[in-house]
Amino acid sequence: MLLPLKDENPLIRISFQRVTVSLIVICCLVFMWQISLSTEESNAAVLGLGAIPAVLFGDKYLEPDLVLVSTNLTLITSMFLHGGWMHLIGNMLFLWVFGDNVEDHLGHRRFMIFYVFSGIGGALAHALINPDSVSPMVGASGAISGILGAYLVLHPRAQVLVLAFMYIPIRLPAFVILGLWIGLQMLNASVEGSADGGGTAWWAHIGGFIAGIGLLFLLRKKTKANSDDDGPWGKRRSATVVTSDTPNPVDRRKR
Repeated sequence: MLLPLKDENPLIRISFQRVTVSLIVICCLVFMWQISLSTEESNAAVLGLGAIPAVLFGDKYLEPDLVLVSTNLTLITSMFLHGGWMHLIGNMLFLWVFGDNVEDHLGHRRFMIFYVFSGIGGALAHALINPDSVSPMVGASGAISGILGAYLVLHPRAQVLVLAFMYIPIRLPAFVILGLWIGLQMLNASVEGSADGGGTAWWAHIGGFIAGIGLLFLLRKKTKANSDDDGPWGKRRSATVVTSDTPNPVDRRKR
């Protein structure tokens, strides 16, 4: 297991990653609200705000007193809920390490759009693979997986400090870390298949990752300041050589 701690990839276009930090604060505040509830109230909140595939695409429905938002809106509300402390901390750590550089590349507004639609893409991927699941899916992992996909495209050779096996600090290029990460998601998804079990929505991770890469090319600006290389084996570019003509390169499921 590789746990990212920080990357060596300075911001170029923005002075502060305010959207990334705001998302972390919102997720933490929502979780504080969740744990302030009684068990019954917390379960009701997860049912009312989580994305339930069988309600989205199947013939199931929630009892009226459990409905808090429209069914389609749960694709968004679900990404701000979390299933426990470790679920929250893990997601926020990945968001903190990798989110700022994607925000730097896209700009604040486009990054917010990118984040939301990556999360929606991840939730839809899980729901389409498991259309009969009645387990509410919660967590920001679909959106954060989109960030990982975009980061891999933008900064494959950026050095990232990680803890290997939870206690060995080591620096590795991003393409190694993120390549291993998405490979693990695909392996877990293939082992579990479309079964509604295991506690983790692997297809939300994969769907968010793919959505993030696609959204990057849809939303990216026409100039680039710090896409650091052409690929894992590409020639590294200087971040200072930029002109206006430079082309732009409850049983709840957790995600």
